[in-house]
Amino acid sequence: MKKEQWILPYVKKNKKLFIIVILLGGLTVCSAAFLMYTSGYLISKAATRPENVLMIYVPIVAVRTFGILRAAARYVERLTGHHIILKILSDMRVRLYGMLEPQALRLRSRFRTGDMLGILADDIEHLQDMYLKTVFPGVSALLLYTVFIAVLGCFSWPFAGLIAIYAAVLVFLVPLVSLLVTRARNITLKRGRSRLYRRLTDAVMGASDWIFSGRQNDFIRAYEEAEEQMLRIENKRQRFTRWRDFFVQCLAAGLVLLMLSWTGGQSAEGALPHTFIAAFVLVVFPLTEAFFPLSDAAGAIPEYEDSLHRMDGLQPEQEKGNDVPRESAEAVGVHDVTLRFENVSFSYEHGQPVLKGVSFTLKQGEKIALLGRSGAGKSTIMAMIEGALAPTAGRVTFNGIAAEALEHDISRVVGVLNQKPHLFDTTILNNIRLGNPEASDEEVYWAARQVKLHDLIESLPDGYHTSVQETGSRFSGGERQRIALARILLQGAPVIVLDEPTVGLDPITERELLLTMFEALKGKTVLWITHHLAGAEAADRILFLENGTIEMEGSHKELLQENPRYQRLYQLDAPAFRM
Repeated sequence: MKKEQWILPYVKKNKKLFIIVILLGGLTVCSAAFLMYTSGYLISKAATRPENVLMIYVPIVAVRTFGILRAAARYVERLTGHHIILKILSDMRVRLYGMLEPQALRLRSRFRTGDMLGILADDIEHLQDMYLKTVFPGVSALLLYTVFIAVLGCFSWPFAGLIAIYAAVLVFLVPLVSLLVTRARNITLKRGRSRLYRRLTDAVMGASDWIFSGRQNDFIRAYEEAEEQMLRIENKRQRFTRWRDFFVQCLAAGLVLLMLSWTGGQSAEGALPHTFIAAFVLVVFPLTEAFFPLSDAAGAIPEYEDSLHRMDGLQPEQEKGNDVPRESAEAVGVHDVTLRFENVSFSYEHGQPVLKGVSFTLKQGEKIALLGRSGAGKSTIMAMIEGALAPTAGRVTFNGIAAEALEHDISRVVGVLNQKPHLFDTTILNNIRLGNPEASDEEVYWAARQVKLHDLIESLPDGYHTSVQETGSRFSGGERQRIALARILLQGAPVIVLDEPTVGLDPITERELLLTMFEALKGKTVLWITHHLAGAEAADRILFLENGTIEMEGSHKELLQENPRYQRLYQLDAPAFRM
């Protein structure tokens, strides 16, 4: 499937407005040129003390007219240009969201949080500069270059040819050299800033881990070293830019001298009135001013290419040649769903195997506790159930349908309660209804009753219309989990994954929440992912994952009687916790 482009479709869609902006840009510079031309003529003509006042009155009116026209054209150009850019950025954001939403789970395996925020906050915004600072000025400058040479040709084609070659250095050669010299540095800076943004974002989101590990100073030192390296590259680029701009100014001065020499010669030969010398020379200034931004515009092209490359990386995997047949939730069913891992192995790219031949079956209504220490592969198993990762070997299926084949319908089959479910800054009613936007108020009330939250909500001044505030800060950790659990019940998925939902809760709250969960999810297929044994006796079976394989399997009672290692772990981990 051919990849969509991020440039041409928007240009074609808004081509009329693009043409208007380019013409307005040309009109702005032409107005400035005519303003300087009539001003030069007015000064020269006034110096000759003409007998008829109309000889200078007409240039005075022209100066006023072109001065007003220049400002008006510039304002309309900026207004129209920014209107186009905001319209394009809006369309890009909608398109980007449309690409991300269906593959949201799968993106977690391909991008880190900082990468995603960098693309959304930096790359999309960066493309507006491509139009405002490169496309519009570039096309307008080329148009003016052509018009300028054509007008000079009306007076002298040999001189017009000389100016065409000379001005080509400003319009073509200097931007090309600037592009070639700064290309590598600009790409390095762009990617370096993206890495810094990603590292800082990930560090902020995981600040507690840095603090608990006592390595916050290591992070700050490494970040400052990377920032210092970027600063050195930036200084080198600025040094080149200063020398390049000095060279461009010298070229502009040379163009002024060429024009002065030619007009002086023409005036001496009687081919050009002497009052036009200043007029022709002053015209050069606004024209060369339009050529100056071309070097910076060309030098920024690699940065735009890098942004486009990163955005292209968000294309869904099936568009890149991964022909996984898609299935709907109807093919799985919602009443009798069996989750099966069949000899599943998985390795991340260039990494050690995470899972090695894992096999287990989870039947409808069964509760399995999946235990293991951090890094054992529990999160990888959950990602496979969600269809975010495909096994390197083996299969993960729901009633024989591969999990990754349910990419767009996975939420109708699997519901997930995370460690920190996100609650939005809206009412409790709306937060629960996210599980099923079509649910009635009565259905929301039913879900709240199942998680033993209805009475608490009703006791609030605004009841179900109470705002949970940002990230649910109005409620305790246990209450936030209950709201999220009600949302999952409303979702109606037959398979539920509990991803360490009691982490950070005190033992009493943890016990009460687990009791509520297992009672509310009765009849559901439940996979409870946890790293400790508190409450494990409530599960029908326990799987102990270690070194990528299932090291222990059985009911809590069987393992407690027959497995000495499990006995020791249980006594250490949950001596006072009993369901």
